[in-house]
Amino acid sequence: MKFGIFYEHQFPRPWHDGDEQKLFQEALDQVELADRLGIEYAWEVEHHFLEEYSHSSAPEVFLAACSQRTKNIRLGHGIRQVIPGYNHPARTAEVIATLDLVSGGRVDFGTGESSAILELGGFGVDVASKRTAYLEATEQICNILAMDPYPGFEGEFFSMPCRNLVPKPVQKPHPPVWVACSNRETIKMAAQLGIGALCFAFTDPSEAKHWVDEYYDIIRSDKCVPIGHSVNAEIAMVTSFSLHRDQEEAVRRGRQGFDFFRYALANLYIFGEHTPGRTNIWEAFEADQNNAAGSMLPEAGLGGIGTPERMREHLRGFEETGVDQVIFIQQAGRNQHEHICESLELFGADVQPEFKERDPKHVSKKQEELAPYIEAALARKNWMKPLADADIPKFPALGRNIIASMQKKD
Repeated sequence: MKFGIFYEHQFPRPWHDGDEQKLFQEALDQVELADRLGIEYAWEVEHHFLEEYSHSSAPEVFLAACSQRTKNIRLGHGIRQVIPGYNHPARTAEVIATLDLVSGGRVDFGTGESSAILELGGFGVDVASKRTAYLEATEQICNILAMDPYPGFEGEFFSMPCRNLVPKPVQKPHPPVWVACSNRETIKMAAQLGIGALCFAFTDPSEAKHWVDEYYDIIRSDKCVPIGHSVNAEIAMVTSFSLHRDQEEAVRRGRQGFDFFRYALANLYIFGEHTPGRTNIWEAFEADQNNAAGSMLPEAGLGGIGTPERMREHLRGFEETGVDQVIFIQQAGRNQHEHICESLELFGADVQPEFKERDPKHVSKKQEELAPYIEAALARKNWMKPLADADIPKFPALGRNIIASMQKKD
């Protein structure tokens, strides 16, 4: 089993000049540390207008900075908003390919559509059709990345003529594709599309087992028809993260931040009402925590807060269910940079080694077992037909068109 760290760039109010810059610089330091410790993934989200919860609107910039301060850690869009209203598919393909080049082929392409009205409404994305738009865009981004040239496309949500993407990614046919999943239905969709499932729902290992089993049952079935040019059969789960040799100190350092993470998520996506530039989610969170009659957040996801012994037991449960990667929510609320770094150091020294030792054997066995199913899945795919050289259209330069037009007038 592999491990990742995850960034929303949370920034609870009150805000002061220089604090956001400090937040980003500390996050870069944390990714650099994680790379030195041998943690395999750093994931960065793309969100827009979600004040306090996520100040991460340009993940490609942050990940590019990470690429120049690290050597081995994989850099994941967790996720890139792929619906054309957010990002044109050709621009997404260009960003992914360029990041893959500057990182030396370390990019993972997580995809998503969002269900926050602040984002959807901010970019005019229709709620009713967003899943259809997501599917159309994701398939075409993969085609744009892999084909030479891209034949062009006339779709429901975007259209573009034949063009050839430059630059091309290092990883062929394209970087591994994932999708953000918040429930069992999206996990099933991920398996049906032959892409990795980034499960951003806080579950314990016993519940995760049902999700993992269902995911891999579909991967092995004829329901799996890849949306991309390769199959990425991986499932990742998130958990809290705060380590200390003293259990109470680990809770003191990490519990409130994780509770804020979940509270702000629910506030922006489910029960809250937002006034741009004025709503104070941290203030509401504190009031709720201090009110004995206030809502109590569930215990799910808290297994990553505690001693190294507790963490090892927690992670073994995920490993036994077949989870491929556990992603840590370490930057949350007002969790302190120094505490995050200390937790990462402790994890690298006392927790990670046993899992690293077992992982190569697991990966090799899994690849061998799934190889025939992946081959069959790719054979079921309805591939976009490449253009024969004689059929590739020619596009006269603008100046040539102007001259031709003038000549016609004469």
